[in-house]
Amino acid sequence: MTTPVRRPSGRMPGWAKTLAVSVLVLAVLFTVLRLSLIPGLKDVFGTETHDRSGPALLKSVRDLSRYEAASGNFQVVVDLEKDTKYLPDAVRGTRTLYIGAGTVDAYVDLGKVGADDVTVDQDRTSVTLRLPHAALGTPALDPERSYAVSKQRGLLDRLGDLFSDNPNSEQAVQKLAVRHIADAARDSELTARAESNTTGMLQGLLRSLGFKEVRVTYGSGDGA
Repeated sequence: MTTPVRRPSGRMPGWAKTLAVSVLVLAVLFTVLRLSLIPGLKDVFGTETHDRSGPALLKSVRDLSRYEAASGNFQVVVDLEKDTKYLPDAVRGTRTLYIGAGTVDAYVDLGKVGADDVTVDQDRTSVTLRLPHAALGTPALDPERSYAVSKQRGLLDRLGDLFSDNPNSEQAVQKLAVRHIADAARDSELTARAESNTTGMLQGLLRSLGFKEVRVTYGSGDGA
């Protein structure tokens, strides 16, 4: 009595197909990474940037009466760390070291000067001006001089970046840099410099118009 010999089926099991596809994908990725390290071949898989933005639209126009009297350049080092309870940093957590550079303008709002704030003597040789104190504008972060020095992310954060629309977002550290620059501007003598420059500008302008004595005060009327 003979026992029939079964021939192996030509169909590949499902798990084998999945394994084969995974190995193929890893091989392709490894090949691409190796090619990107070879000089002259890294541009083969390079990306191209196309600007398809629409034209800028003018939304509104307003007249300004500010005299921009001084401008300060600031630089701050932001060290922002975010931790997760009960998880080590290697698993979940981020730390970004960011250099933020920006400018802050100091101005005097001449639009707030009324008729009662200008006093001229009868001979029209002396004039006294009372101006509002200088104020600080909104800090402007310079993208050309601001950059991330280092970024450390946990494993879960790295995996999340793969599915994120903007994995390199630096919005949090940029906001923090702007806040620190604003604080530094308030602690500086930028407004005092703006008032001094405004005084010099008005004195030169009014003396060229024939006034011999020009006195400028700010706020409560104390001399400047």
